[in-house]
Amino acid sequence: GIKVSFTDIFVKIVSKALLDFPIINSSLTDKGIVLKEYINIGVAVAVDNGLIVPVIRAVDLMSLQEIALVSTELIHKAKTGELNPDDYTGGTFTISNLGMYDIDEFTAIINPPESAILAVGKIDRIPVAEEENIVIKPIVVLSLTYDHRVIDGAPAAQFLQRIKQIVQNPYLLL
Repeated sequence: GIKVSFTDIFVKIVSKALLDFPIINSSLTDKGIVLKEYINIGVAVAVDNGLIVPVIRAVDLMSLQEIALVSTELIHKAKTGELNPDDYTGGTFTISNLGMYDIDEFTAIINPPESAILAVGKIDRIPVAEEENIVIKPIVVLSLTYDHRVIDGAPAAQFLQRIKQIVQNPYLLL
């Protein structure tokens, strides 16, 4: 009876990838780069007067069903104006999904003090060459915006590559 969204699935996938690439889950402070020992993923939510990013805390310790329950509650609170400051502070990484608006791809802006944000476009069925055959496959465009003062290009690319591996092989979440 729990409705799991594509964003919930990406939250779970990203939490796994952040464990593999802790530099992506960091912040730049006056004291230097701080690697966070926890994973709190913000999910960008459109509201009447703009955008707010409620935070799912300790997401790496949650099941997909738990993520969906917390996400649904936070999104409801965001849309009804019931969020408390604790609900939208303390994020270590953000996901912004505009797929539901029929957007193929976009560049998301980092939510400080985080160092990166993942933009998720719509999932579209696209003809793809597979050996000598053309098959229809679901394709999504992901874009990572990151602070180059903290994250170099190669680790950012490896992080995205890890997300791709998990999307294509969901058993890696086990």
